[in-house]
Amino acid sequence: MDVGELLSFKPEMAVKRAAEEEEEEKERPGRKRGRLEVRGLGPLPPTPNSNLGVASAQTRQIVEEKLQELDEQENAEEVDGPLDETKLKKMILGFEKRVLKNQELRIKFPDDPRKFMESELELNEAVEELHVVATVAHLYPALVELGTVKSLLALLSHDNTDIAIAVVDLLQEMTEVDENEGQEGEDGHEALTAALLEGQVVTIIVHNLQRLDEGQKAESDGVHNSLGIIENLADVHTEICTEAGPGGLLAWLLRRLRSKMPFDANKLYASEILAICIQGSEANRRLVGEMDGIDVLLQQLAVYKRHDPASNEEQEMMENLFDTLSSCLMLVSNRDLFLRGEGLQLMNLMLREKKLSRNGALRVLDHALTGPEGGDNCNKFVEILGLRTIFPLFMKTPAKHGNKGLTRDQHEEHVVSIIVSLLRNCRPNQRSRLINKFTENDHEKVDRLLELHFKYLEKVLATNSALEEQAKAENLDEDEQYLRRLDGGLFSLQLVDHIMLDVCATGPPSIKRRVLKILNLRNASVKTIKNIMREYASNLGESTNSESQAEEQDRILDMLDKFQNT
Repeated sequence: MDVGELLSFKPEMAVKRAAEEEEEEKERPGRKRGRLEVRGLGPLPPTPNSNLGVASAQTRQIVEEKLQELDEQENAEEVDGPLDETKLKKMILGFEKRVLKNQELRIKFPDDPRKFMESELELNEAVEELHVVATVAHLYPALVELGTVKSLLALLSHDNTDIAIAVVDLLQEMTEVDENEGQEGEDGHEALTAALLEGQVVTIIVHNLQRLDEGQKAESDGVHNSLGIIENLADVHTEICTEAGPGGLLAWLLRRLRSKMPFDANKLYASEILAICIQGSEANRRLVGEMDGIDVLLQQLAVYKRHDPASNEEQEMMENLFDTLSSCLMLVSNRDLFLRGEGLQLMNLMLREKKLSRNGALRVLDHALTGPEGGDNCNKFVEILGLRTIFPLFMKTPAKHGNKGLTRDQHEEHVVSIIVSLLRNCRPNQRSRLINKFTENDHEKVDRLLELHFKYLEKVLATNSALEEQAKAENLDEDEQYLRRLDGGLFSLQLVDHIMLDVCATGPPSIKRRVLKILNLRNASVKTIKNIMREYASNLGESTNSESQAEEQDRILDMLDKFQNT
């Protein structure tokens, strides 16, 4: 019997269903009823048509076999072959129908969940079926044209959090970029990201995050995937970070970090997303300061003052918090908040405790003191006896802490940068205390200064030699060559020679005599130091305050004259 015969077949109507046949029908739940029972919702109530007559047992068996065969053929058609635009439209049509059906039933029976529960399960199943679309990014533009992105964003606010979490999982997978997708895949991600941004995806995600209970495993996973969407979108469009503040994301991230929940993967992810949002946006740095975010970061970091993180993941979170704090200190107003929040005292204690947090504290301290805006912090650092902390690190570079700690060169760069900032910004009383450090213990710090000078001079000479061939092979211009020289040790050498020039020109004569003595013993020339500092002065980066930049250039040239004439 083919399909046509099956549809035209009119079975004899029985007067009454046999008792055993009714029992058999009850024991054979349909697909939808089975899903409900699996979810613990029990069997569906009997329909009003349960007493209608049916065909004989043999006829029913033929019908069931044929329907099952057709169902298998339909499923095979859906699975076989790659997903194309035609199949996508058919899939989206089914998805939209289930969305509308669920909406209608929820409106019609708002107080009777059993009436719309089956449609909710079907809708959840439809969302799960869309995961196949994540493998064909080149079809995303068609998805956008069909309005599916708007429907998915609307479902993020669905009353049933299970539906919202399923959509979050789908969007997280769809927004993840695969490097092997080619240009069509990149264009697809661009279209999807643009549609999501137009639909204010950040604000909607934050609204959904606020209602999720991380005590539940499924909802905790939903939080993690929500943050994954933000990260994926930031990889494609960095400007999404500018929406983090107005969209409420920064406030949620700070609350999540401040919560007293034990450390977990979501707290780590929150710290990572916060660092991403802060690094590329001055507006976000300002917002963090206005929301007492500097205090939140200091409170979270204070835990690691005397105790190391318990795991590699927790150590990564600590580093993310240090990165965020360092970025925030690029804004002058946040430096004042850092000072009032006793951030200098915390960083100073971390440097003394010799824990893993020492590396991050050194970086934060460097950012807090640098530039003319760091004057108040520099004077306060000397007042809290910070010189007793920084100079032992200057005299002896500590060993690297694990794989993620600072290298010796990075550590030395931060230390000499801090000393340069102190020399530049301190008031006369604090500055004299700093200069006197170079005369203690028979000028041992001057000896260390010359040791670092020769170390980095050797690195720079090696870099210059290698750069001659690279410049010809890669057609590097002067700016690119200068940047590579800076990375090759020139920046640290400039800082070391800056300190040497300053203490020789403004300190006791014994300091300069010691410098000249060591240079003569090593057959080195003072001209090398002068040339390095002239190059440094001529290449001072563009500053927002051109007046302060000109003052710094004049100060360096003035010290060069004093160094030459004394």
